[in-house]
Amino acid sequence: MRRHCPATSSTPLPPTETPTPTTPPIQTPTETTPPVTETPPPSGSGEASGSFTVDQLLAIDSNTASCDGAPFAEECADATKAAPFIGASFDKYGITSAGEKAALISLILFETGSLKYDRNHFPEPGRPGQGTRNLMMWPGVYQYATTLAETSAEAMSLAPSQDAAGDDVKNQVRALVLKDEFSFASAAWYYKTNCGDKQDIVDGLKAGTQAGWEQYITQCVFTTVTGDRQSSWQKALEVLNK
Repeated sequence: MRRHCPATSSTPLPPTETPTPTTPPIQTPTETTPPVTETPPPSGSGEASGSFTVDQLLAIDSNTASCDGAPFAEECADATKAAPFIGASFDKYGITSAGEKAALISLILFETGSLKYDRNHFPEPGRPGQGTRNLMMWPGVYQYATTLAETSAEAMSLAPSQDAAGDDVKNQVRALVLKDEFSFASAAWYYKTNCGDKQDIVDGLKAGTQAGWEQYITQCVFTTVTGDRQSSWQKALEVLNK
């Protein structure tokens, strides 16, 4: 699993109409339905959302076909599960160009080891608070959790400030944004929130240039360009431009 460094405090960071019965109505006992603990994919078929398909994800990274042998099975997502959520994140945050999508998809795939992880484990027991599908560090996770309408109140209750949180609290805040619809959207959120005003990076990604992507990695994600990162981005760009 890789180290993804989002912005820190010091880094320029969802009436029925009853027909008249002809016979006395039958009383049906009320049945309690257990709560749903896993958010269903945003697209009805589970095949595509936001013009991003399962087939495209598999073409970019065939290792996302299955979770067989995943070291942390509860964290792994295969392409069928992941693609709709990634596509929905593009819709939510207005990511429309192939170049921007390729950069975000390749980041997610690289940081999570082909979607096998959603939090840091290494070195054991892992870095407290680091997680989501782009493996944001604690400051980014805290910023995300405290700005999402669905999680902000609980996150602020757990940790009124970023620096006042102990390791257990960091992990509790992280858990708030590990829900699929939030976790898979974290890369798009981070890009729009912390890089969207860097017009040269935005323009470079939209144009699909090597220089633009390298700027994104070094000046937005704040990490180094590597061959593995580059090959993943190039493959994503190739698939999305077909």
